[in-house]
Amino acid sequence: MTVDVGAWTVPRPLLRLNDHGALEPPPSGEWTPRLDVSVVIPAHGGQERLDLTLASLTAQTYPSSLTQVVVVDDGSDPPLRLPDLRPENTVLVPSGPGGWGPGHAVRSGIAVADGTVLLRLDADMVAFRDHVESQMRWHHLADYVVVIGGLRFVEHGPGGPGPEEVAAAVREGTAQGLFGDGEEMEWLVESYRRTGRLRRAGHTAYRNFIGATNSMGRDLYRRSGGSDPELVLGEDTHLAYRLARQGAVFLPDPDSGSLHLGLPQMQRRREEGFRYRAPFVGNRLPLTADRERITGRSWQVPMVDVVMEIGDVPSALVADTVDRLLGGTTTDLRITLVADRPWEGRGDGLPALRAYLESDPRTRFRTSPPEPDLDVPFVLWTRPGFAFAPDAVGEMLRQARLTKAGLVRAAMPRGGPEGPRLERLSSFARARHLAEGDADVDRLVDEVAGVRWMDGTSLLDPEEDVEEPEEREGAEEWRTRLEETEREAASWRSCADRWKRRHRWLTGTGTGRRVLRALG
Repeated sequence: MTVDVGAWTVPRPLLRLNDHGALEPPPSGEWTPRLDVSVVIPAHGGQERLDLTLASLTAQTYPSSLTQVVVVDDGSDPPLRLPDLRPENTVLVPSGPGGWGPGHAVRSGIAVADGTVLLRLDADMVAFRDHVESQMRWHHLADYVVVIGGLRFVEHGPGGPGPEEVAAAVREGTAQGLFGDGEEMEWLVESYRRTGRLRRAGHTAYRNFIGATNSMGRDLYRRSGGSDPELVLGEDTHLAYRLARQGAVFLPDPDSGSLHLGLPQMQRRREEGFRYRAPFVGNRLPLTADRERITGRSWQVPMVDVVMEIGDVPSALVADTVDRLLGGTTTDLRITLVADRPWEGRGDGLPALRAYLESDPRTRFRTSPPEPDLDVPFVLWTRPGFAFAPDAVGEMLRQARLTKAGLVRAAMPRGGPEGPRLERLSSFARARHLAEGDADVDRLVDEVAGVRWMDGTSLLDPEEDVEEPEEREGAEEWRTRLEETEREAASWRSCADRWKRRHRWLTGTGTGRRVLRALG
C-alpha cells in the first residue's frame, strides 16, 4: 500500500510486530529526498548551547529547502534569541499559554510547524552533518515508523568551541573531535543488542524511545494525541506509548549521530525524577512492570476497556455478568454497557440497571459503542450471560502477552466463535492503517501480530452449572473452521488477482491491446 504526499507516494509496507528488517534505506547521499521536515527544539534557557545546536543544523546534508527549524522558548528568563548563525528557515516561538515543560513546548512548536515529518531535537545537541538525512531515509520507506537517533553524552562547560567552529567541524565530519568520544547509554545499547536493534522487541519496543533525538510522521503524531501537556517529566515515554498504540514501528538509527552536551537530566536528578514520574506517568501507562505487579486497584488509564452490547438480555443477567467482571482478579478495567435505547428515566429495565451499577466508577453507560481510548491498550468485547471465572480477563491478557497476539478469541460452549474477543489496540490501529477498501481487518491483525484462539470453557466458573450442547465444539474445532474459510477466501482473492493482472496486461500493454482487438 502507498500514501500520497503531494506529488509523491510514500510506501506503506506490512511489517509484523516491530520487525523493521524489510526496510532497507539507501546510503546517505545516494538518494533523492522528497519529504519536508520540521525540526522542533524545545528550550528553556541555555542560550550558549542552543547556539551550538543551531550552528550544527546549518551544516546538514538534508536539503535546506525541505527543512524548517522551530525553536520553542519555554519561559526563559531572559528570553531566548535566534543567533546570526542558524538555518535559513528558522523561527522562534513562545510556548503556548496554560502550561510548561518539554511536552507542552513540543506541542506548541508542532502547532506552527509545516513539515510532513517532525524531528524532535534537544536544545543542547550537536547534530552530525547527516543527522537529519539519516533519519529521513526511513520515513521515505514507511509512513508509520518512529526513528530513534544515535547520541553520545559529552562533558561540556564554559570556554568550549564556538558556533562557527562547531559548524565547520560538522560540515567536515570532525565534530566528535571537538568534544571527545563521549558515552552511550548502556541500557539502550544492551537493549539494542538483545533485541536485534528492536526487531525482536515486539510490543515493548516503545520503551527504548528517547526524547533527545527522534522523528515521526506528522499524521502519526496527530493520530496518537501527541505529547501530554500536563506531564513535565516523562513526557517522552508517554508519547512513545501513545505512538505505539497507533501501531508505530520503532527503529534505532545509529548512523544518525549526535553529541549531547552534558549528562541527561534523568541521570543527574535520578531519584527526584523517579519520585515525580512514578505517580504522574505511571498512572497513564498500563503496560509497565510496576503496574502489572500491583493488584486490587484501578488507575487513571485502565488496562482493559470492556464493551458489552446488552441487546434484549434481561437486566438481571447483565448485572450478574458485570458483577463477575468487576469482582474478578483483574480490577484494572472499565466496563461500558451499550444499549440501543435511553438509560435515563424511572422504573425497572435500563434505569434500574444503571442505578444498581453506576456507583462503581468503573462503569459507563452509552447508546452506541465508544470510540477507542487513545491510551488504553486492550478492548474486550463480550456479551452478557457468560458465567465468567474470577481470572477470566487475566487469562485472556496472559494469552495476549505470551503469544504477542493482536487478537485473542474464545470459543464458548454456547457462544461458538462469537465468544469474548480481546483486541490489542496497537495491532488493530496498524491493521486499519494498512487496510484498503473493505479489507478484512482481523486477517490483517493476524498478519501484523497474530490471532490466538482459546477454549472458552477455561474462562467460565467451574462451580456454575453451565448447560452445554451434547456435541460441544472447542477452540480447535472453531480454529479449523476459521482456517478453512480463510483458505477459501484466499483462493478467491488469488483468482481475482489473476483476472486483474490479465485485465491490466490486455488494456495497459501494446501486445495486450493487439490481442484484445483480435478477439473483438
